[in-house]
Amino acid sequence: MFDTIHFRLNQSVLPSRVDYMAYLPGLLTDVAKTERQDGGLWLIGKLGNLTIKANPFSMFVGYGSLCKWYLGDNFKTLERSDTERAVECLSDMLHLPMKEAAITRVDVAENFIMKYPASVYFEHLGDMRGAKRLRQPDGVYYSQNTRKAVFYDKIKEERKHREPIPELYEGKNVLRYENRLISRLPKILGVPEVRAGMLYQREFYNNILNYWSNTYKAIQKVSNIIIDFKMITTKKDLYKWALLAGIEQIGGQAEMLRQISEAQKRGDLTNKQTHDLRKAVKEACKVDGVMTIESDAIQELDKKVSEAVKMYC
Repeated sequence: MFDTIHFRLNQSVLPSRVDYMAYLPGLLTDVAKTERQDGGLWLIGKLGNLTIKANPFSMFVGYGSLCKWYLGDNFKTLERSDTERAVECLSDMLHLPMKEAAITRVDVAENFIMKYPASVYFEHLGDMRGAKRLRQPDGVYYSQNTRKAVFYDKIKEERKHREPIPELYEGKNVLRYENRLISRLPKILGVPEVRAGMLYQREFYNNILNYWSNTYKAIQKVSNIIIDFKMITTKKDLYKWALLAGIEQIGGQAEMLRQISEAQKRGDLTNKQTHDLRKAVKEACKVDGVMTIESDAIQELDKKVSEAVKMYC
């Protein structure tokens, strides 16, 4: 379930001091040194698709998919055992104990082969408390200060970057759901620290998968009903359906009636207005299931997310 992972290995956790500036160039490609404004030096190089930056005190590894680096593409994701092997492989190539590195970012993701095009599911994903919802041409982003939840069309994304599509996914509708934890991971996950070796410990791995699942559950699901036009033939029928759709969007009959009662208590509605509105809501809800046909898009996505957690835990 892991994709991009950022590592920071400070000198303080090493058994003996390593001169990163002299040691790393022989292991990397595209090596360059840059001078900081304070006169210090940065070394920058590549290890496959990963970028490595170092100064005399610490080394950073990231800015690329660890999954792609280890497995060849990120249509796959790193399971718990894959993550352990990837960290071990990175350690072997750098000759450094990468399991001791602090994790400064981790993306938790999964690709789902879906019944419908990815754009169908975007329309059913509403607001999430505490996050700014951003609708993009090929996805939906929920942005917070230290994290993002992202849903997007994986096929379109890969084609945009001219990446090959694996045979398994060719011609399929592929929806990707990612949690990008981009800073302050200990606070987000409720732990004192996050080190690379923790990523493949069963308890921590399961907890982060549950966080991924719970983030999805926190997103309001927009009413998943569509019009059955065989049952709607007049303007009056259409008005009734529109009222029903509005009630569903708010959260159903009980929530609508609760808000009407609150408005009455605030003095926004008279007793007669309250009575008329409550009557209209109840009458509209009587037609539920008659004027509408339920769409299975959200039920399908709910099931995919739930199954992913069960499969990887």
